[in-house]
Amino acid sequence: MLTPELIAVVLAAGKGTRMKSELPKVLVPVLNRPMIEYLLDSLQAAGVGKVIVVVGYRAADVQATLAHRANLVFVEQTEQLGTGHAVMTARAELAKHPQAAVLVVAGDSPMTRADSLQTLLAKFQELRPACLLGTARRDNPTGLGRIVRDARGGFVGIVEEKDASPEQQAITEVNMSAYLFQSAELVNALAQLGNSNAQKEYYLTDVPGIMLKRGLKVLALDVLQPSESLSINTPEELKIVEAEMQRQRGGAD
Repeated sequence: MLTPELIAVVLAAGKGTRMKSELPKVLVPVLNRPMIEYLLDSLQAAGVGKVIVVVGYRAADVQATLAHRANLVFVEQTEQLGTGHAVMTARAELAKHPQAAVLVVAGDSPMTRADSLQTLLAKFQELRPACLLGTARRDNPTGLGRIVRDARGGFVGIVEEKDASPEQQAITEVNMSAYLFQSAELVNALAQLGNSNAQKEYYLTDVPGIMLKRGLKVLALDVLQPSESLSINTPEELKIVEAEMQRQRGGAD
């Protein structure tokens, strides 16, 4: 079986107001490197051929910072209307690769590991779902979306913490914002994505549910490491990530 072409969509449009920095969030330094550089290194090591970077706030600065990298295509999200809307801005590029596997990841996730992405891709190739979510188990899942499964263990949906029942809040399997999609099915689902929520935003977390309703195969596998869920939204989280990076560099894992 041939390995599908692998392209990535990196969500990198945010301002990162809570970082207390004028920089676009993905350019905030982590151990003296823009945080997005670590993610792009992992994507390259995992075999991603083309990376679509969704930029927004101070887009020109992000493009200039990443100008040294090959195989990047930039698309601009002129209004930040949610993660689903961000991926919508890449539809024209995705339509050029209807047979590809599309990896969607957040640009503020510098702990993402190439070996985890390769494991996810191998499962995607083996099982051929329309969507495969990479999840992790967290002893303390506070703040993260929970993965809801049925009695047989099948994926049912993602419930954000603020919407979760006490029973759902006790779930330790969490959404890592790492998705693999069949490109054509992703483009189709994005066309059906709505914004009927309090924020009037388009959420990528709704896309797996859209696919399920169409009878498509959607799977979630907890193949990611807990440390990979360390994204950066605040100066405090930045310190946690830097400490974890230094710990891993010291030989621990």
